[in-house]
Amino acid sequence: MDRDQTKNRGQTKGGAGPASERVKVRRHAERGHYEMADVVQILDAGLIAHVGVTTPDGPLVLPMAYGHDGERLYLHGAVANHLLGEGAGQEICVTVTCLDGLVVARTPFHNSMNYRSVVVRGKAQRITDEERKLAALELVTDHIAEIWGTGRPPSETDVRKTLVLQMPLTESSAKVRSGDPIDDPDDMAGPWWAGVVPITTRFEAPVVAADLTADSTPPEAVSSMSGRTPEDRPRLKAD
Repeated sequence: MDRDQTKNRGQTKGGAGPASERVKVRRHAERGHYEMADVVQILDAGLIAHVGVTTPDGPLVLPMAYGHDGERLYLHGAVANHLLGEGAGQEICVTVTCLDGLVVARTPFHNSMNYRSVVVRGKAQRITDEERKLAALELVTDHIAEIWGTGRPPSETDVRKTLVLQMPLTESSAKVRSGDPIDDPDDMAGPWWAGVVPITTRFEAPVVAADLTADSTPPEAVSSMSGRTPEDRPRLKAD
């Protein structure tokens, strides 16, 4: 991976500092962002969170969907979900990463990736109030596509079998890398190729389920995703 050769080492973007030492960006500190707007922007663009908890059997990290309201992050799974069950009432760590490109340097030692990432740390709390639980589940669903209101409403059994956790976004930070490789000065005039291979995630056209008996026309929130990137996915509901 590339070494730090920038002049503004130790500086961060924006005026805010880290909420705690636990989320302070140390390696390439100049890539750290601590403004909540920067954190939320990356959360909005992301699709999958990796959730880490400590269990009696050791650390466990799993990918899952998430939602947020600008102040709290929400996670959900089955009541029997081992990771969420162990995480309830405990300190957990959630990361979200958007991969933007492969950075190919003149030597493998300086290869890297361009990315936008967020780390959130804090105590996860189980939501037991049914109204708040439904509101959180709507946020998780609509974070990917605003389809909460286009399908069958959740039944009491659905809600009862679902575990929902919340954690504050207070202790969070973002880290962003962009641009070209950072190579050694002695390698700059060499014959080796260097550059960036951009990576773009894009939604394709919806495919109708083989067993669908209802109208085959997808909801607008689904059909309007076609050809868009996660950053550009439609937000049809009023803020």
